[in-house]
Amino acid sequence: MGKPTGFMEYARRTAEHNDPATRIAGFDEFKRELNDQERQDQGARCMDCGVPFCQSNFGCPVDNLIPEWNDLIYHGRWEEAFTRLMKTNNFPEYTGRVCPAPCEHACVLGINEPAVTIKENEAAIIDRAYDSGLMAPRIPEYRTGKTVAVVGSGPAGLAAADQLNQAGHTVTVYERQDRIGGLLMYGIPNMKLDKNLVEKRNGIMAAEGISFRPGVDVGRDIAARELMDSHDAVVLAVGATKPRDLPVPGRELKGVHFAMEFLKANTKSLLDSNLADGNHISASGRNVIVIGGGDTGNDCLGTSMRHGCASLTNFELMPKPPAERNDEMPWPTFARTYKIDYGHEEAAAVFGEDPRQYSILTKEFIGDGEGNVKAVRTVRVEWIKEPGSRPRFEEIPGSEEEWPADLVLLAMGFLGPEDYIAEELNVERDERSNLRAEFGQFATSVPGLFATGDARRGQSLVVWAIKEGRGAAREVDRYLMGRTNLT
Repeated sequence: MGKPTGFMEYARRTAEHNDPATRIAGFDEFKRELNDQERQDQGARCMDCGVPFCQSNFGCPVDNLIPEWNDLIYHGRWEEAFTRLMKTNNFPEYTGRVCPAPCEHACVLGINEPAVTIKENEAAIIDRAYDSGLMAPRIPEYRTGKTVAVVGSGPAGLAAADQLNQAGHTVTVYERQDRIGGLLMYGIPNMKLDKNLVEKRNGIMAAEGISFRPGVDVGRDIAARELMDSHDAVVLAVGATKPRDLPVPGRELKGVHFAMEFLKANTKSLLDSNLADGNHISASGRNVIVIGGGDTGNDCLGTSMRHGCASLTNFELMPKPPAERNDEMPWPTFARTYKIDYGHEEAAAVFGEDPRQYSILTKEFIGDGEGNVKAVRTVRVEWIKEPGSRPRFEEIPGSEEEWPADLVLLAMGFLGPEDYIAEELNVERDERSNLRAEFGQFATSVPGLFATGDARRGQSLVVWAIKEGRGAAREVDRYLMGRTNLT
């Protein structure tokens, strides 16, 4: 696959990014794509490795045909590459931008050389398909007469809806927000995933026959039981939207917000009025502390930088990751090594240093006497790992610190789906409060009701949500028709 000697001839090269100190002036995507020849050279690096671990259990959850479309990129056969890509992935325009690329971590070349640029190659294929008109509506040839309601329009719900519609079922997607896309629309900032692209993809699905009903909160605006009674099957793809809280003294102070409150309001205001309506939580001129790392924490950093914050600090309870793989993360597992993402890079460019503080525990939010947060009190911790036991930490005496802060953003992950739909329909839950539905079957304890994505699996990746949505669609199709051709 690719050029037999390509991995020896070409170095890994990724798309260039606009200068971090200047790109924060706006919310546009800032990647500058390679030209066709440069991208073909990157496709040439894909080895004929015999066993493509990029497609293994350690690699791509949606089983992308990575070596095949890398070879097609190398030969400049973009249309065929697009066809192969769409066989397994409903939304490569999203995964090519926001996926952490477990496929690259499992790349065989990555054992001793920089891995193949799989994620960017994927984005290049789909972007060229849009530009050339290849990405166009595919109208199903027939209809089965069966109706399916999908609750939630994040990547799992949309993947399920897309598959079921292509199978000929009549699909309606319900979304409580005013725009379709769920996490894709309001959970990921525009500079990371352009919302014009999301709207364009939604428009294609609408042209293919999917009905979208935004602004309808199932379980409140309309009873979930009503959907069950009026459809042949219902798919719950409501996400894991309960944020993990930080119940320390001062949590009630004004200026302490969950990350998604901040990110959602910013994107909605940006789309509604280019932030002119003021209906968002502004970091402008404020001392911002983001508690929690990961993608959500990083997105809070990037958004705060674009608001023009006065200072920016990111607390992470865990220790600083190692620079390279170690015995705890051997190839081909996902390498949780130290990385600099776009938000860290931008903060360092403006403020002169990486904003992250590691092994630090938040003890208290301090008020100004008028109900507003003015500082955060912390203590440093030491992590201890004893053989056969889980890591634990101990506070370091004398390491207490106080950090000025008038905006604190909690980005510590999510605990599971909200309760009201599950309670109305009496759906069984698992020990983590997720909707109980066996992977591979996706059927809940209620006949005709299926669960998928983060609501079933727990907080996870967009690529896993797509995998879940496709799997749920397959089982819904089987339930409705007695058999299925969906994969």
